[in-house]
Amino acid sequence: MTAYAIAHLRKVTPHPEVAEYIERVTATFEPHGGRFLVHGREHETVEGDWAGNVVMIAFPGIEDARRWWDSPAYREIAPLRSRHIEGDIILVEGVPGDYDPATTAKALRDALPS
Repeated sequence: MTAYAIAHLRKVTPHPEVAEYIERVTATFEPHGGRFLVHGREHETVEGDWAGNVVMIAFPGIEDARRWWDSPAYREIAPLRSRHIEGDIILVEGVPGDYDPATTAKALRDALPS
């Protein structure tokens, strides 16, 4: 099942190390089946407050995403980003193709007090 690395980058300080990170990051996730879905694009906030930027990378599965995150290649370049960018990064598994949100709604209703 597809998994995603999602970054919400709230504060980016321009720096040569950030440029180097961007130049090198693709080579760290491609061996794990990763590919950019969102990178360097403007977003439109339609509800709430989402200042900053979003980056999304898709992986074939959650274990691939974890192997990328923990890989020596990524760990080597991660400080180039973290020294100059404040934000949050999550790894999350997607839903299967036959996902039905009604099942989740039913479980929620069943858990409510009578």
